[in-house]
Amino acid sequence: MKTFKSKIKIGATQRKILILLLGGIVLGLSGSPRTYFRIIGEMKKEWKKINRNSLRRAIKSLYQSKLIKIIPNKNNTSTFILSDKGKKLALTYNIDKIHLFVPKNWDQKWRVVMFDIPERLKKIRETLRYHLRTIGFLELQKSVFVHPSDCQKEIDYIIEFYDIRKFVRFLIAESIDTELHLKQRFGML
Repeated sequence: MKTFKSKIKIGATQRKILILLLGGIVLGLSGSPRTYFRIIGEMKKEWKKINRNSLRRAIKSLYQSKLIKIIPNKNNTSTFILSDKGKKLALTYNIDKIHLFVPKNWDQKWRVVMFDIPERLKKIRETLRYHLRTIGFLELQKSVFVHPSDCQKEIDYIIEFYDIRKFVRFLIAESIDTELHLKQRFGML
């Protein structure tokens, strides 16, 4: 994942807003009606999850940080659009674009993600499993995944995106008893 160096501190609500605004851009580029409606459905769900007071503070902060532009309309409403700087930052946090690579100079530490997400959040649990596999993690056990790269920022982002911090643990391990097998699977031998 490419990183965008920024001195601006972005909270979870601000990230969601940036991604939702980026989703609007993606909608304009989608050629498939199926993709269009899937994106709208996901955006609607995420929008409903944002607390209104947090939303006001986050928009004000994004505006002050020059990540969004506010365009007043004639009917006393406003349109929010991403600035160029905001587009770069939103793309940095695009959850579907995250991918981890096996480091050439490995620091000899394994990153382990463990989770115990309740049954009522089964869809989020399965989505987390899907994301971890997609970005390159290997599954050690049903809810335990491992990767050799320094990926705490990416995992923190995924955890914040789905608001599951209390159900997920991130560990850094110096050894795992199946290390030889893991090195083989990651192509490190």
